[in-house]
Amino acid sequence: MSVESRIKELGIVLPNSPTPVANYVPVVRTGNLIYLSGVGPAAKKDGSEFKGKLGIDLSVEDGYEAARLTGINIISRLKGYLTDLEKVSRIVKVLSMVNASPDFFDPPAVSNGCSDLLVEVFGEKGKHARSAIGVASLPGNWPIEIEVIAEITD
Repeated sequence: MSVESRIKELGIVLPNSPTPVANYVPVVRTGNLIYLSGVGPAAKKDGSEFKGKLGIDLSVEDGYEAARLTGINIISRLKGYLTDLEKVSRIVKVLSMVNASPDFFDPPAVSNGCSDLLVEVFGEKGKHARSAIGVASLPGNWPIEIEVIAEITD
């Protein structure tokens, strides 16, 4: 099944690729690897957004959903850069930064929202190495920001 078919089957509607909010580029390519700048969560279906810290403002379940929405933005950025998602031959690495209180010790459970989505959409090609860390703050009070390295084919 194609990646686009999986996205439709999962009922995902990809937003427009998020635009940078500062002096950087969203994607850098070197050889057959592309490096995606950090991406935050897409808006929920009702238009609202996740904001705040895990362990204070948000539960692990909220964080998981925010990470899943971040994954949707990542896929959107990939599509915006590549046009054809079939060019993704592998999701290589995910760095997940979770906006967390000092006593929140479960960034991996939150980050699973994105990781699970990438595997649902890309299948075996979506399985990746990952780091999931807690941080003191993120831009816009996002609960999560994720960077991705992907291998592509021409």
